[in-house]
Amino acid sequence: MNTVEPPLDLVIRNIRVEEDGNLVDIAVRGERIVAIGPDIRCDAISDVDGKGSFAFGGFADTHIHLDKACILDRCTICEGMLAEAVRETAKAKAGFEESDVYARAARIVEKAISHGTTRMRTFVEIDPRAGFRSFEAIKRIRRDYAFAVDIEICAFAQDGLTNEPQTYDMLDTALADGADLVGGCPYTDSSPSRHVDMIFALASKHNVPVDFHLDFSLDPDRTDLPEVIDATLRHGWQGRVSIGHVTNLSAMPSARILAIADNLAEARIALSVLPATDLFLMGRGHDRLVPRGVAPAHLLAKRGVVTSIATNNILNPFTPYGDASLIRMANLYANVAQLARDDEMALVFDMVSEMAASQLNGSARLQAGGEATIVLLDSPGPRAAVREIARVIAGWKRGRKSFDNGRPMLHKAI
Repeated sequence: MNTVEPPLDLVIRNIRVEEDGNLVDIAVRGERIVAIGPDIRCDAISDVDGKGSFAFGGFADTHIHLDKACILDRCTICEGMLAEAVRETAKAKAGFEESDVYARAARIVEKAISHGTTRMRTFVEIDPRAGFRSFEAIKRIRRDYAFAVDIEICAFAQDGLTNEPQTYDMLDTALADGADLVGGCPYTDSSPSRHVDMIFALASKHNVPVDFHLDFSLDPDRTDLPEVIDATLRHGWQGRVSIGHVTNLSAMPSARILAIADNLAEARIALSVLPATDLFLMGRGHDRLVPRGVAPAHLLAKRGVVTSIATNNILNPFTPYGDASLIRMANLYANVAQLARDDEMALVFDMVSEMAASQLNGSARLQAGGEATIVLLDSPGPRAAVREIARVIAGWKRGRKSFDNGRPMLHKAI
């Protein structure tokens, strides 16, 4: 029996913090967890019965594009290929207004919050077409939704740098005005290696992390990854670099994948896989046995690479569907990767929770003294949550209730 001296602000009772674990209570004072254990006896301003649900620190979305979400109505999808998606989005963003970006981003952020996301890294395109309009909107989103989710902003060069030098100066300005990190996209640049160097120059100047969209094809011999690894080591940026997509890993033999995994682990470069987008865009040239085109993140994780499963795009030419649910994305990845064992389910959950949070310098672990950011899942634990796409019940951010989806109720005929 645990006893905690009052006053407490919140006690969540009868929850699990590990798969099929014993029921425990979580006691919260202010923004911190003060105790986790069975039968905590105390008075609290708010006393919640978790009814056997699983509690953790929430999902972390390491790679999402809030600025260009929900623009299907202003784009044409004919080919369903990457070049078309880049082209159509580039045309659309020239007409983005700050209020428009804010409204679309808010729609997605609110969905993400209700699906249990408590941390997020969003890319924001900054270039002569978008100007700083999207950036200003997303800074407002970051501030207005801080009650429920911590948002990192990555100032992002989607359409290249060497071919559009003014973008470099605009990224420089954004990094001095609130952007948290800088992102590049070598495969859209006429000089990918120079692009990588320019992004690292900005990162060094502002002392911020780097996140690259990388190797978005099924050609195993077309790669900018060696340049990114080399630049990471040269700049001493280990642990501060992430890469997304890297779909060509799906076209490589296992031995080569494992060798690359060891190089990534040595450079401490994190990988985000983006199943919905990569499945939609890759393999369009095949009329049968269409390649999945999703990097095998679980294999890299087993070699010590920090890996995550993320949303990427929602309702635009890159991904014409989505609802910002990371537990759904985790289930999708498990299906695509043909995973089944309990340890594999646990790893997949880790890639949308604790391991993903670590990529954003956070944690999804609940512990006494830790931040009282808590999400309840209608599940006995992580493995079952992935298998069943567990329903998200409610959440608290730093001790304050941030959303409540309620519990389902059947009205049976009498």
